[in-house]
Amino acid sequence: MSAQTLKDRYDVVVIGGGAAGLEGALMLARSRRSVLVIDAGQPRNAPAEGVHGFLSRDGIAPADLTRLGADEVRHYGGEIVEGTVSDVRRDDGFTVLLADGRSVRARRVLVTTGLVDELPDVPGVRERWGRDVLHCPYCHGWEINDQPVGVLGTGPMSVHQALMFRQWSDDVTLFLHTAPEPSDDEREQLAARGVRVVPGRVASLVIDDDRLTGVRLDDGTVVDRRAVVVAPRFVARVDALTSLGIETEVEPMSGGSFVPADWSGLTKVPGVWVAGNVGDIRAQVLAAAAGAATAAVAINNDLIAEDTNRAVAQRRAQDQKGSPE
Repeated sequence: MSAQTLKDRYDVVVIGGGAAGLEGALMLARSRRSVLVIDAGQPRNAPAEGVHGFLSRDGIAPADLTRLGADEVRHYGGEIVEGTVSDVRRDDGFTVLLADGRSVRARRVLVTTGLVDELPDVPGVRERWGRDVLHCPYCHGWEINDQPVGVLGTGPMSVHQALMFRQWSDDVTLFLHTAPEPSDDEREQLAARGVRVVPGRVASLVIDDDRLTGVRLDDGTVVDRRAVVVAPRFVARVDALTSLGIETEVEPMSGGSFVPADWSGLTKVPGVWVAGNVGDIRAQVLAAAAGAATAAVAINNDLIAEDTNRAVAQRRAQDQKGSPE
C-alpha cells in the first residue's frame, strides 16, 4: 500500500502486525470501524519453525499465520501498511508518526508491539534461538521430547526450568553457569527426578552441520546435548510511546518489563490499549490473540459511547436552533 492511499484519520490505528495486532484489527474491522495496522515486520517468533498450541493451526509457520490473518483483516476493509512507528502524540485524538515521515491520525490506538528477548551472552545461543535453543516447553517441548536437554542456569528459576523440562525428556542436565547454587531441597528434587547438575560456567554451544550437538564448559569439557533451554529477559517494545508518558513496570519473576493495563488492555492513557506480549510477557500466541480480541471489544464500546454522546449533543443543538425564542 502506498503512502498516498492512507486516509488522514482512522477510528483505530493498530501498532504491530503479529497475531495480537491482526486479531484486534479483525474484530474492529468486523465492527465496521476504519482500522489501519502498521507493521514493522519484526515478529518475535520469526526464528521458530512453527506456532504450537494454537487450536486448528498447530505447527503452522509464523509467516503463514500472519499472512492468513492479514488476508482476513483486508477482507473486512482493514488496511495494513509496512512501517515503523517512531512516535505517538496526543492531540484531538492521536497522531501516529512513522519513521519514514508519514503520519496518520487516530481516535484510538491499540499497541501490539510485543517484546524483545534479551538472551544470555553465550556464543551459539542467539544463532540457534528458536530452533534448538528455546525457553517455553509448551511451545517447543514436544519437538525435543526424549532428546538430551540442557538447561543454561542464569537465575533462581533455573531449577524450576530443569524440573519442568523433565516432563518432556528423562535426560535433562542443569548447567549452573551463573545461577545460584541449588538449596538442599532443590538438590533433592533434582536428584529424585534424575536431573544431573553440572557446576562451572558454560563457554559456548557446540554446533555441527547446522545443529546443536553439545555444551562446552570453560574447562573444555563438552557435554552431549541436542537442545538447550535458556531464560531470556523479556523487554516490552515501547520506544514509540514515551511521548504519551506510558512507562513499563518490572515483572518480579523474570526481571522483564511490561506495560501495565486493566483487564481490557486499557493503559493509564485514555484511548490507548495494549494487547499481546507488550502487556503480558508470558502470553503465548493464542492468548495474545485472545487478549487483543478483548481489547478490540472494549475499544469499540468506547467509540460507541463517544459517537452516542456526540450525536446527543448535535441533536440538542439542532433542537435549540429550531425552538422559538
